[in-house]
Amino acid sequence: MAANGGKRWWWHSREVRDAFYACLDKESNKRPTEIASVGLLYPSECKNSRAEFDKNTAVKHFDRQYRRNRRVQRLLDDKDLRRGPLMLPQTYTFKSS
Repeated sequence: MAANGGKRWWWHSREVRDAFYACLDKESNKRPTEIASVGLLYPSECKNSRAEFDKNTAVKHFDRQYRRNRRVQRLLDDKDLRRGPLMLPQTYTFKSS
């Protein structure tokens, strides 16, 4: 019985996770206004699905995984204006006098 309940919980948590990330993809054109764990930003339209997802114990793991996959996709996507590696400020080089 306990194994069955654990399996049901696992499938439910996967469904909730998938619903939240589907909302992120669907609302990706909107400005993110909410902050989740590990710095993940999301629009307020996904707040309800995020609240349900936050009950899961593996939230940080899934947030990191989602951000990593989006970063890789951005690097591979030809249509995105933000394609390629993130540009960091260059260190100041001293001129010898």
